[in-house]
Amino acid sequence: MLDRVLAAAGTVLVLASLAIIWIARLGVPRELYVSELGADGEPTAAWFERALLLLVAGSVAIAWASRRIRSRVPVLRWWAPSVSLAIASGLFLVASQVPCTSGCPVPRFGPDLSWQDLGHVSAATLAFVFAAWAMLQCAFAVGHRAIRRFSLIAAISVAVIAATGGLMSVFEFYAWFGSRLEFVATTLGIAWVAVYGIALAIERRPVVAASASGGIPAHRPEEVVR
Repeated sequence: MLDRVLAAAGTVLVLASLAIIWIARLGVPRELYVSELGADGEPTAAWFERALLLLVAGSVAIAWASRRIRSRVPVLRWWAPSVSLAIASGLFLVASQVPCTSGCPVPRFGPDLSWQDLGHVSAATLAFVFAAWAMLQCAFAVGHRAIRRFSLIAAISVAVIAATGGLMSVFEFYAWFGSRLEFVATTLGIAWVAVYGIALAIERRPVVAASASGGIPAHRPEEVVR
């Protein structure tokens, strides 16, 4: 029951984070990457930081509630999806406390390298990577057919869209369109965490089966997570 409460509470926090990011983005008339909403001097900076902190808190709660979920695929079960989600949350926490500078320029090595921008971009990029890995792990998890399918679609979509948008920014090729792609990827990623939390909050209890050795209750592995 505690896990369900945590999953539900985490979902509320994650949805609140997504709503704040959307409201902040719609309030800015120009094209910009998501991170620029929290850049130094931006009027949306404080709200963007709050949104990331809500996302971190909600994701950690959902990660804890999902700690028993495992993936079927050997490579993907080196560690649990909850660990990937927790690491992503920690990296988003770093990104929230180390915002990029005005304009969020792409870090370039040289005498003018901004360590602040490098720190923010590195943390945010790695957070996306671990979040996408968590999605991929859940795509091959035991049970929850609906969440498996949604996770697979989300993992591929977030990875491809975010990578494309990031490369367009790096090479300054239609960066305005790349910023839109990044916003779509961000929305999909946060939406996945929310849907994941909902699935955990409403899941049925494990089915208890009688063992052949004497009627002692035992859980069949495939029924632990539905």
